[in-house]
Amino acid sequence: MANPKITFIGAGSSVFMKNIVGDILQRPALAGAQIRLMDINPTRLEESAIIAKKLVATLGVPATVETFSNQRQALDGTNFVVVCFQIGGYEPSTVIDFDVPKKYNLRQTIADTLGVGGIMRGLRTVPHLWSICEDMLQVAPDAIMLQYVNPMAINTWAISEKYPTIKQVGLCHSVQGTAMELAHDLDIPYEEIRYRSAGINHMAFYLKFEHRQPDGSYKDLYPELHRAYREGRAPKPGWNPRCPNKVRYEMMTRLGYFVTESSEHFAEYTPYFIKEGREDIIEKFGIPLDEYPKRCVEQIAKWKQTSEDYKKADRIEVKQSKEYASSIVNSVWTGEPSVIYGNLRNNGVITSLPYNAAVEVPCLVDDNGLQPTYIGELPPQLTALIRTNINVQELTVRALIEENREHIYHAAMMDPHTAAELDLDQIWNLVDDLLESHGTMLPEWARGPRKQRVA
Repeated sequence: MANPKITFIGAGSSVFMKNIVGDILQRPALAGAQIRLMDINPTRLEESAIIAKKLVATLGVPATVETFSNQRQALDGTNFVVVCFQIGGYEPSTVIDFDVPKKYNLRQTIADTLGVGGIMRGLRTVPHLWSICEDMLQVAPDAIMLQYVNPMAINTWAISEKYPTIKQVGLCHSVQGTAMELAHDLDIPYEEIRYRSAGINHMAFYLKFEHRQPDGSYKDLYPELHRAYREGRAPKPGWNPRCPNKVRYEMMTRLGYFVTESSEHFAEYTPYFIKEGREDIIEKFGIPLDEYPKRCVEQIAKWKQTSEDYKKADRIEVKQSKEYASSIVNSVWTGEPSVIYGNLRNNGVITSLPYNAAVEVPCLVDDNGLQPTYIGELPPQLTALIRTNINVQELTVRALIEENREHIYHAAMMDPHTAAELDLDQIWNLVDDLLESHGTMLPEWARGPRKQRVA
């Protein structure tokens, strides 16, 4: 059969690109894929091309690798579009998202999904995603966009609102990643775990989390998770000693369900954990303030060495990652079915959440594309908490769609963590400072001085 054309927009994200390309080329039906790499940074693009070509050589497959500086050319006639860029990068944008709120004593951990950091990231990112959609409509209208960019829910929602005919899915590894962590905490092989999760990106919950028994039946693992936390056996130390993962276990004891995204993320999606004058809470739950900037600095330093190693190496070790991209491409291309967790427009799949919201649910994938599975109504306490995050997402999307600057302030007002820490004047002044600091990184309608409110 023909070979798929797979375009990477933001291919300068070299490690991520390496993982996805490595996954794709290990699948027999995709071994001859045409890999198209596009990035605006010529140095990073060249580094990624070297890595991709060495992956091809290491695996001994007939795949081809091309590079592009022009987005539309890279998309022309493609079958799949993998999006993995960060507008504004660590400097200046991530630094701004953390440093400006600190002037108001508003502290954050990751700031890429919700809160004032997530709102600003959405304002920077969505217009560029829309430009990809516009090009896809012109030169690749049947392609599927595999979108790996944060803020995932805001991005997915904004694309479905403005470009409803674009086939897209937002992808994150938090569902399968957290399931692996919990299996490790309970000393159970991951392969023996069965789960069902639903909600929104970074705030989905395991509605079922079970262990397959020798007789083929399944045992509910929630009692054991509660017992392990109560007895101090969980959470076990993870890959990052700064992030002990206690927040999610604590929330499980209050809600009855375990959330899929990390404790450092979840701490800033709620008003309970990062509070001025409550250092005891920060210490008790090990909440890693300013975690994302620290990771950025570490990753930048690590990449300098890694890129040199890749350039010198004749072969590059290829391991299977836990990303869904290759499963989707393989299933769509061959018809071989798979199940993934994806972010798509709700359309009634979760009946207790807004119809047009972006939800994260299990999806069947085959040559018919991505088909979300029906969930129905979530437990009311989960619905209520998720809605607090959807409020922020919806207002940010409205700001973008309507080019309505007022809704940026409204989104910040509704954010659970921001509203728990700041008064109304502080919130509006903080948004002013962030918009001014980001400047031309933002769409033109969002720049400039704020109009005075009518008393």
